[in-house]
Amino acid sequence: MTVTATSRDQPDRLRPSPAQSGRARRPRRLVPALVSALSGVLLYVSFPPRTLWWLALPAFACFAWVLRGRTWKAALGLGYLFGLGFLLPLLVWTGVEVGPGPWLALVVIEAVYVALVGAGIAAVSRLPAWPVWAAALWTAGEAVRARMPFGGFPWGKVAFGQADGVFLPLAALGGTPVLGFGVVLCGFGLYEAVRLALRRRDGEVRRSAAAVALLSVAVPVAGAVGARALVSDKAEAGTATVAVIQGNVPRSGLEFNAQRRAVLDYHARETLRLAAEVRAGRAPRPDYVLWPENSSDIDPFANPDAAAVIQGAAEAIGAPVSVGAVVERDGRLLNEQILWDPAKGPTQTYDKRQVQPFGEYLPLRSLIGAINDEWTSMVRQDFDRGDKPGVFRFGRVEVGLATCYEAAFDWAVRDTVTHGAQMISVPSNNATFDRSEMTYQQLAMSRVRAVEHSRTVTVPVTSGVSAVIMPDGRVAQHTGMFVPAHIDMKVPLRTSETPATRLGVLPETALLLVAAGGLGWAGAAAVRRRRAGGA
Repeated sequence: MTVTATSRDQPDRLRPSPAQSGRARRPRRLVPALVSALSGVLLYVSFPPRTLWWLALPAFACFAWVLRGRTWKAALGLGYLFGLGFLLPLLVWTGVEVGPGPWLALVVIEAVYVALVGAGIAAVSRLPAWPVWAAALWTAGEAVRARMPFGGFPWGKVAFGQADGVFLPLAALGGTPVLGFGVVLCGFGLYEAVRLALRRRDGEVRRSAAAVALLSVAVPVAGAVGARALVSDKAEAGTATVAVIQGNVPRSGLEFNAQRRAVLDYHARETLRLAAEVRAGRAPRPDYVLWPENSSDIDPFANPDAAAVIQGAAEAIGAPVSVGAVVERDGRLLNEQILWDPAKGPTQTYDKRQVQPFGEYLPLRSLIGAINDEWTSMVRQDFDRGDKPGVFRFGRVEVGLATCYEAAFDWAVRDTVTHGAQMISVPSNNATFDRSEMTYQQLAMSRVRAVEHSRTVTVPVTSGVSAVIMPDGRVAQHTGMFVPAHIDMKVPLRTSETPATRLGVLPETALLLVAAGGLGWAGAAAVRRRRAGGA
């Protein structure tokens, strides 16, 4: 007779020790952490300059697999890893000239928001229709991150990675919150559909759960297809010929304007070159000319030689020129756009309202100075904020202004359109970020804004990439980087408002309420489970 030994009958030397069991489980425990971090990297890869927008879907599908059913503590850590995997490579440009310290500090702080969202997603993942609650929570996290601390940092919103994607028309429906929500919902729905398909092999799946999974994928796609009707590049108020000037800089980095008046001379020179082409009949005469942020590296109101250079360029081209300059007025330092008329001189100004923390002003100056006084020397004087929307009037044309960093903020672009802008300009200076991906990320933002508000968007940049973007988000013309160049072309002017423009913050507010409702439901369900367990 053969006797088979059970585990109890086996000698101790054949049983795995607790240490061996722990070592066997440890690699399995590392899998969720590794998947979470790699999912964040996958989301980063979906962003420009790459056109792999669709990778955002598997990124969020994997993130859902990692988080679903986890405790809030585990989800907090996994969410933080996702945030690091996404933001570390995305924001590496912030340390190009100042070293890794500020870059790492920014990422460490911003990833906290993603961690909190991860904990929330884990909490609602037990609810019916959980992809909806989870996607709304992601949008809520982006909304908070765009507002605090220090005025917020919206860079890295999911919507800004979708300029080449099929979901882009959703921006015209409800702005960046609805566009981002649609992408994340589709990613979570994709995971849920796969999960339920695998479960069906072992048993039945509720029809309601299957319907939610399918709708989570189908509704964003159908919504984007339907919203195509809102996207148009047809002129509604005629056309205008606009010139975008990229003068280049003598050197990249923080000292791009150390050589007095060099940047101004470069932009004046490129304008004169365009003027020669116009006189020769090789280029159309522009109705107005757009120079980038900081295109005058010295204050033209305080320096007559700078004013003379701008005046000469405006007279040569025979059109008003929008000039970016740093000016000091009444003891206030301002990042200002100046409309310089060839006959009247400076006639209108716009002062940047959303100034960049740690770039244009230094929060917690005394504390930061105690840590590293070199950082305080980089921002010797804080910029003041403007308080009025920027809309320049060039004859019959009204151009809205969102200076550089402002393009990342929904309100800063929208209120130019609600104040009458028929097109939008985003004058920028990226010379401090060398050849990093920053300029491509910002260009993608402007493409999303074009569709969101159905306006032509021009992006004049000191060192590239400058571009003209049609109201349908298509880049009509663009320049290279660190080369003098100009774009001179006819663009459509539009006056109608998209639902996104009319609704403003209402779609985002609605999604915040959905997120709050999901968290409240999850909290109540957790309390009921604890009471039932106690009973």
